[in-house]
Amino acid sequence: MIGLISATAAGAVARDRLAAAWPDRTRVYEGPVGEAVRAAFAECEQLVCFLATGATVRLLAPLLGDKTADPGVVCVDEGGRYAVSLVGGHGGGANELARAVGALLGAEPVVTTATDSVGLAGLDTLGLPCEGSVALVSRALLDGEPVALEAEVPWPLPPLPVSAQGPYTIRLTDRDVAPGEREVLLRPPSLVVGVGASRGAPVDEVLGLVEETLREAGLTPKSVAELATVDAKAEEPGLLAAAERLGVPLVTYSAEELAAVEVPNPSDAPLAAVGTPSVAEAAALLRGGELLVPKRKSKARPAMATCAVVRRPGRGRLAVVGLGPGARDLLTPRAAAELRRASVLVGLDQYVDQIRDLLRPGTRVLESGLGAEEERARTAVAEAREGHAVALIGSGDAGVYAMASPALAEASDDIDVVGVPGVTAALAAGAVLGAPLGHDHVSISLSDLHTPWEVIERRVRAAAEADLVVTFYNPRSRGRDWQLPKALAILAGHREPTTPVGVVRNASRPDESSRVTTLAGLDPATVDMMTVVTVGNTATRTVAGRMVTPRGYRWQESAR
Repeated sequence: MIGLISATAAGAVARDRLAAAWPDRTRVYEGPVGEAVRAAFAECEQLVCFLATGATVRLLAPLLGDKTADPGVVCVDEGGRYAVSLVGGHGGGANELARAVGALLGAEPVVTTATDSVGLAGLDTLGLPCEGSVALVSRALLDGEPVALEAEVPWPLPPLPVSAQGPYTIRLTDRDVAPGEREVLLRPPSLVVGVGASRGAPVDEVLGLVEETLREAGLTPKSVAELATVDAKAEEPGLLAAAERLGVPLVTYSAEELAAVEVPNPSDAPLAAVGTPSVAEAAALLRGGELLVPKRKSKARPAMATCAVVRRPGRGRLAVVGLGPGARDLLTPRAAAELRRASVLVGLDQYVDQIRDLLRPGTRVLESGLGAEEERARTAVAEAREGHAVALIGSGDAGVYAMASPALAEASDDIDVVGVPGVTAALAAGAVLGAPLGHDHVSISLSDLHTPWEVIERRVRAAAEADLVVTFYNPRSRGRDWQLPKALAILAGHREPTTPVGVVRNASRPDESSRVTTLAGLDPATVDMMTVVTVGNTATRTVAGRMVTPRGYRWQESAR
């Protein structure tokens, strides 16, 4: 919950805007400011104070304890100009809260945390438990000193400017070891503990068995991702309580799924009880991984719990990111976040140049020129299979005449794939032209490099006969100058010569140009590959110089 505190009428206006936008996330604290701050500090995970920073500091000072437990606090000035991350920038999430508040209120987020200021990913913001000399190693990264990354377990980390060797170390490990003097340990959620239990097995027996098994195997509980068992034990109190104490979910599988898993120690007892020869080992192994600890029983007499431990390698992550039509303000926040998250970026060189300034230090960039789409797709998938966090970029929306199709045709279920939508060229051009896409419409690429012209022509005819608004991508190049006139001639067989046609070049970019003409008046020689051509349907009209296609046909009927 986010506590909201204000002292003046101006602050209350901004406070109420935030409360209205986030009704389920916020709570307004009324009354004297000091009492409100103390109450919110005790009851909320984060605070937004519409107060001067000096006043907020004085109010917070006696309340501050440990930065790992204190709420994150953001200050917004009376004029609503700045959202300042004051306390708990990383641990309390104040840095991200300042950005979110700034975006909502139109305020400039002010983040002074050293790593954030230079674009580095904070070691305590990676979403993994960490321990050791976080401040010391972070300072070494900031100062450009060599910091080695020792990944004992492959895991898709965000970019870090690390070296092969150095006096400082970031170690990614699930082993139960203590950090060195100049070392940070990152704990990936790589361990799955399969558990079996008799009816009524006490939580202390289950938890004791799990903790003892991990300790003797030299593994840390901080890397346990889940407890896994059979569906029949989904409501077993001892298992549920053990998972809760470990802070992990209890994941269950059907007996049929578990029975299909080959295990080293099958048994007749679980087969008779729940329909599978293995629960602990099979549940741990079902989604793959290395069996580190075979099934073992608790020491109670009779033993009522079993467990097995599997190390499940981190799955690589491929984000297919649409950059939009080119303007920075049409790049979505989600796309920008994925670019910052990726440790490997794959893309066309000219698209990489558009967003290079958004990449964090340490991002590995793999760029290539035009015509290498399939190679880029294969490269991105291969990097993800190596366990990296990869962003594969394309212009507009990556799923529209871009990189998502070849990448997903190459990828299998051994990596996680995330699609990040972008503003397409057709949408950007439509916004420039007015509202040409107000009714049913279709996009057709006139490039026959990947599609035979016979197929393209058949699609153009179908669109013409169906009276669809048509947006042509890749309409004309130096080596392809006859396709656009041919396509326009097909449409002219079904539409009046006065049908509005919009032509937009470099939509949303600094050298954007546009014009509205007619089907008879368009000169194809004025069109190139940077242009989008939108041809209206029989209902499309020009109103005040803008193309408008009505949502229904009543307008068309009344105009006759």
